[in-house]
Amino acid sequence: MSLTLGTGPLARPSAGQLNADLWSVAPAHALFLHPVQERIRGILGGETVVDTTGAVMLHETGLLPRWYLPEAHVAPGVLEPSDTRTTCPFKGEAVYWHLAVDGRRVADAAWSYPDPVEGCPPLAGLVSFPFEALDTWLVEDDVQIGHPRDPFHRVDVRRSSRHVVVRVGGQVVAETGSPFAVVETGLPVRWYVPGSDVRPGVLEPSATTTVCAYKGVATYEHVVVDGHRYDDVVWCYREPLPEALPIAGHRSFHGDGVEVAVTT
Repeated sequence: MSLTLGTGPLARPSAGQLNADLWSVAPAHALFLHPVQERIRGILGGETVVDTTGAVMLHETGLLPRWYLPEAHVAPGVLEPSDTRTTCPFKGEAVYWHLAVDGRRVADAAWSYPDPVEGCPPLAGLVSFPFEALDTWLVEDDVQIGHPRDPFHRVDVRRSSRHVVVRVGGQVVAETGSPFAVVETGLPVRWYVPGSDVRPGVLEPSATTTVCAYKGVATYEHVVVDGHRYDDVVWCYREPLPEALPIAGHRSFHGDGVEVAVTT
């Protein structure tokens, strides 16, 4: 999605057209670094590990974007040197750090590139944490879930009067004339159906959940028709993030045995 994944211009292959051949001058593996304007804080065990207004975001072909944070803005004494080293052909040798806070220790919870290779954006003096290594990330005072949000990624929720029919296993399980179309960077349009327009008795609860950094936490359901269960082919954002608020309680369908037909 966005710049470096899916159909983005720094992905391979990319979608769309430019008035020049971008890849005749750009490397096969592109790196793009830019400032983050918001305040970023990372918390572990109730203690603030890092607090900065000087974060940058690194985009890499085929990878989700990552925050790199000034080492000087990490709380004193929480990083312990690790013997772990890895080498990236595009960035150089990574030095790792353990994270220790009030007796809690997370092994190899951060890395830095003290001597980046030639051509790499300026990463010296910066440190990056796996998103899951900390308990909570705050962007200003909002909790960030999933992963750092890409400023080049967007989600548009469009009210529609198109006719949507959902079939699972050949059986109609939902039909509506008032869906929402969710148009998200790098992804196919997903159609969301009001819960009242789903056929009664076909949905069965699932324990599956997923996290979207842009829409929120999705809960899943199975569809049961003609004695056959189609696992996790329905998802719903019951308490979506503000950008996706209109689809609260609506269902979207995708997966094996699912057909979504849309007509004007």
